[in-house]
Amino acid sequence: MITPAESVQNAFFDYVVVGGGTAGLTLAARLTEDPHVNVVVLEAGEANIDDPQLLRPAIFGSHLGNKTYAWDHQTTAQEHVNGRQSGWHRGKGLGGSSGINFLCYTKPPARDIDDFEKLGNPGWNWKTLEPYFGRAEGFVEPSAEYKKKTGVKSESWNVGRQGPLKITFPATIADAEVKIQQAFLNSGLPPATQPLGGEPKGVSFLPCTYDPENHKRSYSTTAYYLPNKDRPNFKVVVGAHANRVVTETARDGGITAVGVEFSDESSGNTYTINAKREVALCAGALKTPQILELSGFGQKEVLDKIGVPVKVELPGVGENAQDHTFLGLSWELKDDVPFDTLDLLRDPVVAAKHLELHEAGSGLHTTGIVGFSWCSLDMFAPEGRHAQIFQKMQDAVAALDGTHPGLKEQYELSLERFRLDKPGSPGSEFISFPGFLSGPNPPVPGKRYATILVAMNHGWSRGTIHSTSADPTKEPEFDARYFEQSLDLDIHVEMVKFARRVANTAPLKDMVVKEVNPGPEVQTDEQWAEWLKGNFGTTWHTAGSCSMLPREKGGVVDPELKVYGTNNLRVTDLSVVPLHFGSHPQSVVYAIAERAADIIKAAA
Repeated sequence: MITPAESVQNAFFDYVVVGGGTAGLTLAARLTEDPHVNVVVLEAGEANIDDPQLLRPAIFGSHLGNKTYAWDHQTTAQEHVNGRQSGWHRGKGLGGSSGINFLCYTKPPARDIDDFEKLGNPGWNWKTLEPYFGRAEGFVEPSAEYKKKTGVKSESWNVGRQGPLKITFPATIADAEVKIQQAFLNSGLPPATQPLGGEPKGVSFLPCTYDPENHKRSYSTTAYYLPNKDRPNFKVVVGAHANRVVTETARDGGITAVGVEFSDESSGNTYTINAKREVALCAGALKTPQILELSGFGQKEVLDKIGVPVKVELPGVGENAQDHTFLGLSWELKDDVPFDTLDLLRDPVVAAKHLELHEAGSGLHTTGIVGFSWCSLDMFAPEGRHAQIFQKMQDAVAALDGTHPGLKEQYELSLERFRLDKPGSPGSEFISFPGFLSGPNPPVPGKRYATILVAMNHGWSRGTIHSTSADPTKEPEFDARYFEQSLDLDIHVEMVKFARRVANTAPLKDMVVKEVNPGPEVQTDEQWAEWLKGNFGTTWHTAGSCSMLPREKGGVVDPELKVYGTNNLRVTDLSVVPLHFGSHPQSVVYAIAERAADIIKAAA
C-alpha cells in the first residue's frame, strides 16, 4: 500500500527497493510473496493510479516533456551530430517507463542474451533467462479474424501465458500496417520463425502490453503492484527521491548497505529508512549510476571532484552506456486509400470522437504498433558496402589502446554479430507506423501518412553518465557520444536507403503520393548522413552504465547483481546489461527483475 514518507522515517525493512518502475515493482512483488519479509519501495514520482493518460493506448509520446509522467533529462551537446542535444526522457511515477512507453513487446535474439555469459557472467544466457520472461508474460491469443488478416500464427509461439503482464494484439489493426509488412516481404525479407522465442529475424507482427478485457495499457503497476497492494508487507512511498545509500564498513572490510536517505517531495524533509537485509537499486540506467556515485561508489576522479568520499573505487560506474537510435521516413498517402491512420487524432473534434469510441472498445485507441522487421546487415546492405563497414569494425577493435577495460571483448562479440561469412544478428529494426512520425518537414492538416521507423540497436559508440555535484537534485552529465564510432552512422545510412526501397515496393508504393521525409532531393550517402544527423532520435533504451562484467573489465556488478565490494547492495535494472541487444528492452527488464528476486531469495 502507499504510505506517507514520515511513517517510514527510521523504520526497518528487510529490503529497500529504490525505484518503483518496471524492475522495482516486479522485484518487490516477488519478494513480498514471502509474508515474513517486509519490503518498501521508494518512488520519486507520484502513483498516477487509474490515470487515463497512462492507460489509453495510441497516445504515443504525449507524456514526454510532461513532468507529471516523465523525467526530462537532456544529453550534452553531441559533438558528432552538429552539437545537437537529445531528450533522454524516462517514466516518472509508479510503473516508470513501462507506463509511458509505446507498448511494444518484443524479445531479443537468443544469441544476444548468450553474449552476457560470454562476457564473464556464468548462467546469464538465453536458456536460463527464458523462463523468467515467461514468468512475467500473460499472453492472450488474438481473435481468429485478427490472425487471418495478419497471418499471425501465435499459437505456436514460445511465450508465457500465465504471467501477470497482459500481452496481446490490440483489437484492431490499420490496413496500412498489413500492407507495409507485405512490402517488406516483397522486398525479399523472410517471415520470422519464432519472434518471441529467440529467433526474431525477419518480418512479423508482434503484440503490445495491452489488456484485451478493457483495451488499456498493461504495465508494472497493473501487473505487479495493484494485485498485491494490500499485502501488509508491501509498502510504497511516492514522491520519495533517493539521495544516497547509507553504508557501514563490515568487519571483513566489505561495505554493507544499512539504509537509504531520501527527500520527501511534499514536505521537503529528508528521511532515512533502514535495511535489515539488502538494498536494491532499480532507478534505471540514467539514475542508478548517480545514486552509486553519491553513495561513494565510482571513479575516484569523479567522486573527488564532487566531494564525495570513496567507499569502493569502481571505475566502471557510469561508463559503457549504450543506446538505440532511430528516425522515421514518411510518405503521404492517396486520398482514396480506404483506412484510418493516427493522423486523424491531430483534429481535436476527431480526437474527442475516438475517446468515446475507446470507451466502447473500438476506434484508434484500440490500435497499436505491431509491424516489425528485424534484420542483420547482410539482409539489406550491398555486399561490398557490408564488407567496408565490417572492415571499419575490425579497425575499431585494432585501435583499442587499453584505456577502456572490457571493451575489446564486447567489440569482438559485436564483430560476430556482423560477420560476412555467416548470418548476422538482427540488430537493425524496421517498424511500420500508421501515421506521421518524422522530420524535418511537417505534416499537412487533413492528409494521412505512412511511416517506416528505422532503429539501429547494435551500436558501437559508448557514452558516459556522471555526477557533477553532490547535490542529488542536480542532473548528472549525460554524454551519449552518438556516432562517435562513424560506422554507426554508416549502418544507419544503409538502413534508411533500404526503407526507401521498401516504399517503392508494392503494395506500399501503390498507396503513396510522395515521400515527405527526407524527400526525393536526398540521394547520396552524404546527403543521407546529414539528414540523419539532423533528425535522428533516441528510443530511450539506454543500457550498460553499471555493467555486469568482471571487475577488472570495468564491471560494477557481479553475476549475482551485487555491487563489487559490497555485501548486500544490488542493482536490478537495464544498467547491468553489458552489451546491448536487438529488442525493445521492457521484456528484458521484467526478466532481469524476476531472476533477481530468485537470486535474492536464495541468498536470504
